[in-house]
Parts: sequence; structure tokens; C-alpha cells
Amino acid sequence: MNDAIVDAANKHFASDYFEARQRFRDYVRKAAVGDAAIYPSPARGPRGRELSTDVAWFGDRRAPKVGILVSATHGVEGYCGSAAQLDWLAERGYERLKSDQAMLLIHALNPYGFAWDRRVTQEGCDLNRNFVDFTAPLPRNAAYDLLADCFVPCELDGPLFAAAEATIEEFRRTHGAIALRKARSGQYRHPTGIFFGGFVPTVARRTLEQIVSDYCLASRVRALIIDYHTGLGPYGYGELQCEKASGISGYQHARDIFGLSVTSPDLGTSSAIVLNGTQDDYWQRLLGDRHVYVCLEFGTYPPEAVRSALRADHWLYRYGQGDIETHIGYEIRQRLRQRFYPETADWKEMVLYRSRQVQRQMLEGLQL
Repeated sequence: MNDAIVDAANKHFASDYFEARQRFRDYVRKAAVGDAAIYPSPARGPRGRELSTDVAWFGDRRAPKVGILVSATHGVEGYCGSAAQLDWLAERGYERLKSDQAMLLIHALNPYGFAWDRRVTQEGCDLNRNFVDFTAPLPRNAAYDLLADCFVPCELDGPLFAAAEATIEEFRRTHGAIALRKARSGQYRHPTGIFFGGFVPTVARRTLEQIVSDYCLASRVRALIIDYHTGLGPYGYGELQCEKASGISGYQHARDIFGLSVTSPDLGTSSAIVLNGTQDDYWQRLLGDRHVYVCLEFGTYPPEAVRSALRADHWLYRYGQGDIETHIGYEIRQRLRQRFYPETADWKEMVLYRSRQVQRQMLEGLQL
């Protein structure tokens, strides 16, 4: 890695949500060419501190072609996306915009999750399962129903925990690893369970919808969206994943812009599997073939290490409410944070190196 990347990695990764938000505001103010807005959250962070989603627009407000960088859809994964947004600002990416181009930065779409080092929203929802049509019947997941109490057992050790793990392992042996992944992929019946998509639109989803309305994004000729995530795939590698909503045509459009490294769960080439209610479902309904959405997913640690941290987090908020702000709660949150945000120099440098490449490809793609 060159010295510039090393220096950027040291500067742009924050120690917590509040530092990340302040840096974002400072960088936008320093740029002196953006149009900033703050969307307050009704949720509160540790010690009752106020939360918000912060937004900055660069370029002509009427530009027909818009790039969109989204951080913290999954809360604790926001360290990565926030740093990438700060890097774009520090590198003065706005100076490379053409006259018909604009860039929209959405910082901390899920500020509750970012502030508390959780993946979920204040409602306990996985935001990337919450963009379903709630006027239609919700997706069913019978396998999750069968294993719900095993995925989040009432104890984190002892006989009941061992029995839950044994049941999961028996399901894996009987039905296969893919079936188990699908069982854990998302559900709409167990509000304290993992990957819960919700019963109604979350506050974070409504915030995105308000941003889209305020910036008239539905009228644009072209929109390219990069949604930053962490936790899947090889350590430090940034995989560009398409989603089911855009179909094969969306995948082909993404490959035209970002190259052959783009993957698709529909084709089985992605580290992710097919999901319901992703953010791309929303963009597809809004813009159809006028948009390209990619999830830029940076790998961290092996799946089982991530799973154990997620299980402990959900156990804490289901069975250990009194310990959330005690030493026990802090340790659980720190373990989850570490699984999605390795605070190592090499990982940070890999994130920014790949992010700069993808951001450059995005701007080139807006010219197509």
C-alpha cells in the first residue's frame, strides 16, 4: 500500500458513531461546495445522546445523473462506509464531477445501530430486509420458525445452549449448509430474532424515503448506488454484489460499469444468498432500469465467528435488558463491533484502496 492510503486509513476511520458524524460534518463544511442536511432520529444513543442521519449533496441539484454513497445500513458496519465517504470528501471527489453529474452522501442511514454497535435498527429490524411491500403477504421462512429458539437461545452457555447448538447442527446434517443459510437469511415473524425484516417500515427506511423525496431522486435519468457493508467474504476483500430485485439485467448493467468482479446471488457467484426486502428492492421500484445498485461487501472473519457475536447481541436485547449498559453489555457490543469492523491497519487500507477504485468506476459509469 502507498503512503497516501496508509495516511488516509489513519485519518478516516472513527472510534465511534459520534466521532464519525462530527468528522463527516467537518469535512462537508470544509469542502464549502456541498448542500448539507440533517435528519434527526427519534432514537437515542448511549447516555441518551441525540442521533441523526446526515446528508450532503455535491453538484447541480438538477443534475440528471446522480451517484449515491450509503453508509451504516447495518449500523455497526458503518465504520467502513463512513470512512469511505470521508475519504471521497478528503480526496475532493466533488471536483471530478461533470456538469450533468451530482453525488449524494447518506451518512449513517441507521444511526441507532451505528451508535450502539448493532446491525439492527431501533425497532430490532435488519434494515436490509425491511424494504418489502408491507401491503402484500410477507415472505415466509418455515425453517427459521423451526429453529428460532435455537438461533437465539435463552442462555449463552450450559445445557440449554448446548441443546440449541445440537439442534442447529442436526438441521445442517439433514438439510445441508445452504438450507441452514437460507433459514437464517431473513424472517418476518420473530421480532427479537436475527435478521427480522419487520412488520412495518422502520424509521430508517422512512428516512431514506424522505431523502429520496427531498432530493427528487425519482426524476433522475440515471442513479448509481453503492451501499457499504461488512462481514461476508474473504478478509479485507470488497465484493460488489448485485441483488435479486434488479435481476439479470441489473447484474449486466453493473458488470458494464464495475467489471467482471461483480457477483450475483441469483447466479450463485456471490458470498451472499438471495434475500427479500433489500435496499435494492426499493431502488428498483423507484427507478427501474434507470438505476444500478451494488452492495460493496468487505469480508471480515469466518461466518461462525460472526454468528456467535450476532447471537450474543440478540440474546442481550431479548433476555439481558438490564445489562445493556453494564460491563456485560459493553463486552457483547464490543465483540459484535470487532466482528464487523476489524481495527487493523491492513483491513482499513484494503477498504480504502478498493473503495477508491469503485468510486472512480461509479463516476465513469455515470458518463455512460
